[in-house]
Amino acid sequence: MKKLLLAGAVALFGLSNAQIAKGTAYISGQVGYSQEENNNNDRKVESFKVIPTAGYFVGTNLAVGLGVGYKNDKTTKTTTGIFPTGTVVTEDKDTTSAFVVAPFVRKYWTIADKLYIFGQLEVPMEFGQVKEEGVSTTTTGSTVSTTSVSDKANYTSIGVNIKPGLDYFLNKNWSIEATFGEFGYNTSKFDVDGAKSVNNYKFGLNLSAVTFGVKYVFAK
Repeated sequence: MKKLLLAGAVALFGLSNAQIAKGTAYISGQVGYSQEENNNNDRKVESFKVIPTAGYFVGTNLAVGLGVGYKNDKTTKTTTGIFPTGTVVTEDKDTTSAFVVAPFVRKYWTIADKLYIFGQLEVPMEFGQVKEEGVSTTTTGSTVSTTSVSDKANYTSIGVNIKPGLDYFLNKNWSIEATFGEFGYNTSKFDVDGAKSVNNYKFGLNLSAVTFGVKYVFAK
C-alpha cells in the first residue's frame, strides 16, 4: 500500500511539473464566417473575420504574442411599401470593417502532463470604418426611379481584456485550447466632430459561449 501511494505521489509530482520551455513558439488564430437571415423582416446579418496569431515563450510557461487581422460585419434590411401612387422598395445596408491588432501576454499553470490552465492579458485595438448606405426604388406604373444616400465615418477602438482558458496538448506539435468568459474594458470613438467615446465593461464567466481553437507548436 505504501509503495502504491509513493508511486502515485511520484506520478502526480511529475505531472504537475510539466512545463513549456522558454524559446517555444506557436501559431494560431481565428477564422470565422456566419450568416443569419430573418425572413420575417427581410434582414440579413453577415460576419467575417480572420486574425492569425503568433506567440513566443519568453520564459517557462510565459508567452507573449500578437494577433493581426481583419473583420467585417454587414447588416442588410429590405423594406417594401405599397402605396396608391406606387411601390417603394428600400434597402438599407450597414457595414463595419476594421483592421485588428491585439498584443497579449499569456501565463500557463500546469494541471497535468498535457493539460494547462492559462490567463491571457490582451490589448485589442481596431482601426475601422462604419458605412451606411440606403437605396430606394419607386415603381409607378411603368416608371422606375431610384434614389440613394451614403454616409461613412472612421473609428478607433481599444480595450484591455483578461481571458481564462484551458490548453490540452495532443502531442508535442498540436494543442487544443478553449477560453471561457472575459473580464475587461473597451472604449471606442468615431472620428467626427462632436463625437463622444462609448465605453463597454465586461465581467464574468460565460460557459454558454466557450470558444475553441487549434494551434501548432514549434516544440524545442
